[in-house]
Amino acid sequence: MKKTFLYIAAVLAFTACNDELIEKPKSLSAEVFYNTNDEALAAVNAIYGPMRGDGALGLNYPAQLEGLPDYGNSRGSQTNVSLYQGLDNTNASRVGTIWDGLYQSIRNANIVIKNVPNGKEITPAAADAFVGEAKYLRALMYFALVRNWGGVPLRTELNMTEPDMKRASVEEVYAQILEDALFAETTLPNDPTAPGRATKWAAKTLLAEVYLTLGQWENSRVKSQEVISSGKFSLVPVTVSEDFQKIYGPEVVTTSEEVFYLKYSRQQGFGLVGYAHRAIGPYKYFGGGGVYAQYTDSTSNSFIKTWDKKDLRKSHILYNVDVGLGPNTCLYRKFRDPVATAAGNDYPWYRYADVLLFHAEAASRANGGPTAAAMESLNKVHRRAYGYDANAVSPVDFNIASYDATTFVDLVVRERGYETMYEGKRWLDLKRLGIAKQRIKEVKGIDIADKHMNWPIPNSEMLYNKALTAADQNLGY
Repeated sequence: MKKTFLYIAAVLAFTACNDELIEKPKSLSAEVFYNTNDEALAAVNAIYGPMRGDGALGLNYPAQLEGLPDYGNSRGSQTNVSLYQGLDNTNASRVGTIWDGLYQSIRNANIVIKNVPNGKEITPAAADAFVGEAKYLRALMYFALVRNWGGVPLRTELNMTEPDMKRASVEEVYAQILEDALFAETTLPNDPTAPGRATKWAAKTLLAEVYLTLGQWENSRVKSQEVISSGKFSLVPVTVSEDFQKIYGPEVVTTSEEVFYLKYSRQQGFGLVGYAHRAIGPYKYFGGGGVYAQYTDSTSNSFIKTWDKKDLRKSHILYNVDVGLGPNTCLYRKFRDPVATAAGNDYPWYRYADVLLFHAEAASRANGGPTAAAMESLNKVHRRAYGYDANAVSPVDFNIASYDATTFVDLVVRERGYETMYEGKRWLDLKRLGIAKQRIKEVKGIDIADKHMNWPIPNSEMLYNKALTAADQNLGY
């Protein structure tokens, strides 16, 4: 078991053993409980439990998103995801568990934000750091919600006791995300206080992506450049395909490109079991629970077919095996732990490669065309993919003279598709860029139904939030 997981295991132990805090926060006396640093830390720790569990960002979230990109498909009970005509009851239930997990973490964050500043033995600086971490995590949760559901009930420390909340507008949700992330940026530490904890650089990276999503190119460029200029991160060197295990492998403690990860362990009950690939059944790298819910095809899928075989990421991520879907079927194995029943792979919410690619796109868009700095950020990721030194000119470098404003962004988006494959990021990029329907039509020949662009609000909200009516449900559900 990775030593780094001892902290997160403690987080989850606290979360599991303190049902009163998580399920019935009113039963605790805030005046007593939040008086010391240790008590405040325990409250912050409770935010992480729901968001990293199977119901939220740890399993269902990336699994649901990975059936949507242009580069692959889902099968079995997730087949409906890749048909693009809306979710059936099974998958609607799954995204409902994501919603519930995200709001559980938001609720726990609200408790911290409201009560920790009143702690009698907590200094103002320490309180700001605890609140900053809670606000960072709350911003992360709302960013996931707004991108997949649109406007959602905006629950904060100011209205946390009100059960009935109307849907806020998309603009209102993003305003809250920015407010939280900007506060976190100024109060979080430079270095994580323990493995998996948020830092100011994680907040800046979140801001870079939020600004990119909102079309605020210069703001995104500035925030991503600040992370780059900090000198705190670098790409892990790779010379052969297997070296990518130094980034994604189950025994990796941390790396120079970790910005913000959800941490897991081989300890039973604390592993990335449902999403990582283990040796189950007749195949070496089998998906969670012995299935192969996501797959692609090396000849019929143009995004995969045109992927250069010399790119070391391709052979690391994909492996060819006929599981009854044809001889050119490829399964994913990016997060693999063949020797364990509880996979120890961490989940990379933000890597330094994300920062570089955010910067490349934002800098070019802000300038009206690629800049030398934008091209260098892109080339660093591309060089590493081919086994070259990320910081030195290489034979695979792209030439700035060959690209304009449009073709350069297309290039960045393509590179990001390969770099973040199976990380649950591609579909959100396609939606952000407004090209999801176009890409799926080009690659898969399917017309996406409008209802498929957002997930349905779950019954857990629709039936018990009296401020919502049937008209508040997303289109088509």
